[in-house]
Amino acid sequence: MTFDSKKFALKYATIYTSILAIILITPLIIYVNLLLQIDEAKVKLSLNQQAQIVINSMQHYNNNDKIYHFPRYKEYETALYNSQYEEIFSTLNFEPASFNKGTYKKENYYYLIYPLPNNFYFGAKYLLIATLHTANEIYFFALLTILGILILLFVFSLLLLKNFSAPFEKMNNQLDNFIKDSMHEINTPLSIINLNSDLFANKFGENKYLSRIKSASKTLATIYDDMDYLIKQGRVKHKRKNFNISEFIQNRVDYFKEISNLKNIKIKTEIEADIYYTFSKTKLQRIVDNTISNAIKYSHDNSNIEIKFYKKDDEYVFEVQDYGMGIEKIDKIFSRYYRENESKGGFGIGLNIVKDIIDEEKIDLYVNSKVNQGTLFCYTFPKT
Repeated sequence: MTFDSKKFALKYATIYTSILAIILITPLIIYVNLLLQIDEAKVKLSLNQQAQIVINSMQHYNNNDKIYHFPRYKEYETALYNSQYEEIFSTLNFEPASFNKGTYKKENYYYLIYPLPNNFYFGAKYLLIATLHTANEIYFFALLTILGILILLFVFSLLLLKNFSAPFEKMNNQLDNFIKDSMHEINTPLSIINLNSDLFANKFGENKYLSRIKSASKTLATIYDDMDYLIKQGRVKHKRKNFNISEFIQNRVDYFKEISNLKNIKIKTEIEADIYYTFSKTKLQRIVDNTISNAIKYSHDNSNIEIKFYKKDDEYVFEVQDYGMGIEKIDKIFSRYYRENESKGGFGIGLNIVKDIIDEEKIDLYVNSKVNQGTLFCYTFPKT
């Protein structure tokens, strides 16, 4: 019943940002890969150029000179190896993994293996030129671009969706207030009907017409309580306290007997006495009332309903068994607004409320049903 524009905008802004980010970042990734390929090509070209510089230096060596000063460079490391891969000269900080002609990469080093003619260049067979190189600038550029895209998309989507959802939030609040006011207006005549029907029964005695009025008002009261719970859901915290749950369930059974009597349905109970449990009375009433009212609604006339409550080990079990129409699609009965039988009336919200409660409170529910044979609802409350 509530509509939070902030949550709506945040949720869908995240979704839209993710979708648009994928669309926009995909070309960026392709572009970054091209940059990396270009960068690698530049490194390879520089290694080849440097190799030529070193070779030219060795070619210009005069054999009359006793000492050859091998060229050293700040950005490059060089090495010479003979045909047995033995080191003749080296400034390397790593061992090459291969001596086949080509460019290789080891950790952050790019290195070029350049074969030399035999019996030349001081007996060297392989020239190795290496440089320490990383593409950190490209990765940093890609990271900043991606972050910028994500931030801009998210802020834009958030502002757009927040403004877009504002009219819906206003409309929802108006509808919510209308329902609250309507519920308040319904509560007053409903209370008057219940009070006056009880006074009439005390003065003139029970009759079938009065029983129908009281039964209808109790059915309406159950629907009212469901709607009231739904309106307050997420806004009101239902306090838990320790109370006699056996007595509570028995009172709810007595409450529904007037409704069951109209269909000549007998409610048989096996309720273990004086079991105390810590729980919310409001939530428990929604579970008990919706389960019993559904059992009555979908039971055949002149049938029975069996209600049990007992302690099993450290857990507490609440069972409602009817012998009525049964359920065809058990997996759908907890969906909001779903009704197994349209002719039976109702709004299809009772069991949806029950499902929310048992999920919140970690209550296990087992449902067993056979069409035209009946249905069993079995709730297992955990140890408190």
